Amino acid sequence: MTFRGDAGFDTSAVSTGGGGGGRGGAIAVGGGGIVTLLLVIASMIFGVDLTGLAPGDPISPQSQQQQGEEVTGCTGEQANDPANVTCRMEGGADSMSRFWTETASAAGVEYQDPTVQLFDRQVQTGCGGATSAVGPFYCPPDQRIYLDETFFADMRDRFGAEGGNLAELYVLAHEWGHHVQNITGQLQNVQQGDTGPQSSAVRSELQADCYAGAWIAGASQVRDDDGGAPVLIEPTREEIAQAMDAASTIGDDRLQEMGGGGSNPESWTHGSSEQRMRWLENGMEGGVGACDTWTAPEV
Repeated sequence: MTFRGDAGFDTSAVSTGGGGGGRGGAIAVGGGGIVTLLLVIASMIFGVDLTGLAPGDPISPQSQQQQGEEVTGCTGEQANDPANVTCRMEGGADSMSRFWTETASAAGVEYQDPTVQLFDRQVQTGCGGATSAVGPFYCPPDQRIYLDETFFADMRDRFGAEGGNLAELYVLAHEWGHHVQNITGQLQNVQQGDTGPQSSAVRSELQADCYAGAWIAGASQVRDDDGGAPVLIEPTREEIAQAMDAASTIGDDRLQEMGGGGSNPESWTHGSSEQRMRWLENGMEGGVGACDTWTAPEV
């Protein structure tokens, strides 16, 4: 998705900082101790968040959350630079803030933005310690999205995604969707240990994909705070295809097959490639109103 070149971003949501140490394979989840990530390929599933690793598990706030340094001053031109992930995330956060503030207001829903922290290799969060191996995630206790900027290179180089700016923004929009679920109470629908293609865990992830699709379709229609032109230009077919490719790349079935063990639908927690593409498309075509995965007979 292309930002308007002269756009300036009015957000204090994004920070950068934290890191150090080597890449690891464990995370601390609330008071539940250390969860070892047995398969690197499984731990790198796109959209993995700490609630998704153990659906329904209680997560208690921790005291060692790292605040980071606020990202400010980026322009649309900088955000369009393929190498400038930091500015792209700031621009994306600015656009998502405007979109969801307007959407929530129209629905009469009280809304507050999440914050976004970019980190290097490892970070302390309100959900405990996490490493890059976890992939991007949303932590409900501190209402913050955590993202290691190197994930996008992994998504291309290790998992074969085509990449592209909109594909990267789709990652952020998916995690922002989990924040919307959190503040509307929908995350509470996820049942502990519930897996499989029709499970509450999968329904939660597919709804986040659908919310991301709704943002993709609507972002270029949301005007700037001062009534000026939107910060984002309508996506091209090529950009949409790249986002769909990202959704396909990180389906549970594809990642399991890449791991060499074959696909096991009963263990799915995020949905198949087909499911993820379909619900992303549902959001793009039908908006937020098309994203009720909870009452759908099948997802």
